[in-house]
Amino acid sequence: MGGETSKPEEGKGRFRMNRTRMTWHNGAEELPESDWLFHTVPGVGNVGKLVVDSLVNKHDGKLIGRILHPDLPPHATLDSDGLLTPPCLEIHTVTLPSSQSVVTLSSNFQPLSPAGQYEVASFLLQASKDAGISRVLILAGLLAEPGSEAVHVVCPSKEDSEAMEKIGLEVSKEHPSAGIIGMTGMVSSLAPTFGQAATCVIAETVGTSVDTVAADRMVAFLNDSFELNLGLELDNTKETAERLRA
Repeated sequence: MGGETSKPEEGKGRFRMNRTRMTWHNGAEELPESDWLFHTVPGVGNVGKLVVDSLVNKHDGKLIGRILHPDLPPHATLDSDGLLTPPCLEIHTVTLPSSQSVVTLSSNFQPLSPAGQYEVASFLLQASKDAGISRVLILAGLLAEPGSEAVHVVCPSKEDSEAMEKIGLEVSKEHPSAGIIGMTGMVSSLAPTFGQAATCVIAETVGTSVDTVAADRMVAFLNDSFELNLGLELDNTKETAERLRA
């Protein structure tokens, strides 16, 4: 099915158009209902990106959609079939070893403008809410001193905090002390305004371009904390790291 634009946002006495557009692939026409949507964009150590891209690569994720926006960098790339692909954020469905199906969003880019980041985040959160996504997990890295290995859970609402504490997780009130910028911050903080449950999971990293150690620490945390079986080992994230470096 071809791409479609989101519905206009109603503003003060006028309509504001969200410039985000979705193209659907492999027969999909909307996001599937799922317990989890894993969200990540390039960032410090590319920690979340290593985890999500490894999931897609390891478990033969199925591409179902691409989010397009005019403020993404004007950089078309060749896909695995040698076809030119516009700058986008890709959405896959992934079947875990437990047979549980999850949705993932990852990209090599994010919009270059604050308005673009706001619009794409709003578009994604509305689509997630409409699809019945139970919780969006935003995965990211936090620059820290060597030897720092904490994984922080940050929530955008009291309800999200209570849900995390109910399953035994400690919600950070201090980290990241400088806040969160970019798409990661927008998706995390805007989620309650769309009625979408969300949690941000942030692993401390020394900030190398691709930190496989921090990514594997995050995998272990996700498996233990959310009773997931991501089916990833160190070799998986190392293989993905080599692709990112290339």
